[in-house]
Amino acid sequence: QVQLVESGGDSVQPGGSLRLSCAASGFIFSNYPMAWYRQVSGKQRQLVATITTTGAPNYVGSAKGRFTIARDNSKNTVYLQMTNLKPEDTAVYFCNRIDMPPPLDWGQGTQVTVSQ
Repeated sequence: QVQLVESGGDSVQPGGSLRLSCAASGFIFSNYPMAWYRQVSGKQRQLVATITTTGAPNYVGSAKGRFTIARDNSKNTVYLQMTNLKPEDTAVYFCNRIDMPPPLDWGQGTQVTVSQ
């Protein structure tokens, strides 16, 4: 049974930083590229960053230059270090493996709120 447990979300002021973690189980973590997504209530989930099985990152849009994705295959965990946070980064953040067909199982996510 696939489990994804995201953590590390919090309320921070603009310019602040957070480190999100996602502990994965139920599949061979090291075999899959992983991704972080975020979702604002009422909107579609958006891709934020991806990381290959060997650790090569890729970032989407405003995540470039501010976010860093990393993975620790020994801990079955993927991370998202976020710096210089902006109010528009406010969302629930999710992780998942990249697979075809796209996975149907998702974790609960972790809430990030950026406000004064």
